[in-house]
Amino acid sequence: MIKLNFTKPPTLDTISPFFIVSDVSRAIRFYEDWLGFELRFTEPASNPFFAIMGRDSVQVFLKSVPDGIAAQPNHTRHEWAAWDAFVYTGDPDSLAAEFVSRGLAFHKAIADRSDGLRGFEVSDPDGYILFFGRTN
Repeated sequence: MIKLNFTKPPTLDTISPFFIVSDVSRAIRFYEDWLGFELRFTEPASNPFFAIMGRDSVQVFLKSVPDGIAAQPNHTRHEWAAWDAFVYTGDPDSLAAEFVSRGLAFHKAIADRSDGLRGFEVSDPDGYILFFGRTN
């Protein structure tokens, strides 16, 4: 086993969930129009099967898979696994107001939760649930 000595441990900057989606173009439109993400990469440019969407340091990878492999959000496998992604924001109230101004309907409205979090849930076109929030 190799032992590494670091005076300061390396930092991690972000994580990008990877969602299997039914239609990449539809997912791109949702993340752009409703959540204010930008398209950072697509393959191919027309009729894409893969895309990277991003906003600030947050990214989501989207991929459609041939042979009928469908999206499978966590809550469809386990009712206690409510989210597919936790997106930290220091100001969930302002972000919720932005999304409301875009006409987005929430999966769950902004609230203080019993687990010490404040935030809200959004469902994308394939049923993936993203929680936007922070600790109280």
